[in-house]
Amino acid sequence: MTTQPQHDLDTAPRPRTGDAAVSGALARVRRAAHGFRTMLVALPTPHRDVEPIARGTLSKVLLLWAGGRAINLALLGIFYQIARVSGWGFGPDKNPITTFLNFLSDWDGARYGRISQIGYPPSLPMNVAGVIQPNDWAFLPVFPGLERAVSDLLGVPWQLAGVAISIAASAGATLLLYILLRRVTSAHASWWAVVLFTLSPLSFIFVLAYAESLYLLMLFGMLILAVDRRYGWIAPIGLIAAFTRPGVLALSLGLGIVFVVRFVRRHIDPFPLRQMIGLIVSGLVMAIAGLAWQYIAEAVTGTPHAYVRTETAWWIPFIGPGDFVPMTPWFRLFGTYMGFLGVLVVLALMIGFVLWMRSPQVRRLGLEIVAYSASYGLYLFAVFLPQQSVFRLAVPLAPLLADERLSSTPARRGWGIAICLVGQVVAILLLWTTGWP
Repeated sequence: MTTQPQHDLDTAPRPRTGDAAVSGALARVRRAAHGFRTMLVALPTPHRDVEPIARGTLSKVLLLWAGGRAINLALLGIFYQIARVSGWGFGPDKNPITTFLNFLSDWDGARYGRISQIGYPPSLPMNVAGVIQPNDWAFLPVFPGLERAVSDLLGVPWQLAGVAISIAASAGATLLLYILLRRVTSAHASWWAVVLFTLSPLSFIFVLAYAESLYLLMLFGMLILAVDRRYGWIAPIGLIAAFTRPGVLALSLGLGIVFVVRFVRRHIDPFPLRQMIGLIVSGLVMAIAGLAWQYIAEAVTGTPHAYVRTETAWWIPFIGPGDFVPMTPWFRLFGTYMGFLGVLVVLALMIGFVLWMRSPQVRRLGLEIVAYSASYGLYLFAVFLPQQSVFRLAVPLAPLLADERLSSTPARRGWGIAICLVGQVVAILLLWTTGWP
């Protein structure tokens, strides 16, 4: 074996320390980029070989939906009677119990009703310290607009119009959830996901004068279009959804993730220009529409940051006044009540959610559902305070109920139904009849 002479070694050019550092950094960047690309390529596309929906299945889904709504109304009726007869009053302030229809259209429902009748206030209410108080600008205009239209058209009270819209929209949302899941997973997992969705502890909101059902109807429809790669049709629905309930920013981010993944995988999964344009347009439309309400509220009321300051007005009883800083609300709440342990709890919840999103059972639901669900989870963490309404805000994550681990055995299915029904009783008691929703 020959060796290089020592004098050649001594005179050979040596890399400078700065060059070596740059080369090392570039190598790490290349490795990270390769790892990211590998991860994106490994994400599954939705199942294209799932068998078609069997004849009569959608009728069974509608029967399931009807049973769920009957249970909702029965439980709400029971608690209405208990509260009225026992003199509980309504909510923590013990407001007078009037009619059952008013019972179904209170809290946020009453604010939607007021907007449907008189519109939004021209200025924001403030206390003597100049702190904005909770007000109707926190609620978006599509649902109260429909309430007003149905009320005027049929000559019925806005309360009845609101409840009717919510119940009817929940039927469509239930059907579309099943259709969505049947595009990406088995009939068994899809059916049991819809069972859990229909009976879930927060399912009673589907018979209240709330906007959730209407928003879910549009959300599941948009996800179906995303799975079917008919991206351009998402834009008009997303535009309406953006003024129905907060949340389309998460879907916009999800579409952005879909774009990146499909672009990276375009050599193994063709990504036509028409689909690229549809994704970009729909994502941008929803992003702009999702941000528009805060500028509308500011322009009408003349108050800077009117919408954000209105939303955070509900936080003051829990964490006191303070400016909104994205990505901090969960840490603020848990830190306020639990100190450093609260920070650890939030970190544990974040890690748990990431691990859930990375699990094979969830990833098998396909790119679109994984991208949306991860984005919506990030959205909840970034901008919402985890008070009692966080349970209701989590309902748009319903496609994750198709995680096959939730229904893989008879015991799990039985426990799932039992937990849903018992949880619904507890939720109606604590998050509607006697406490804040």
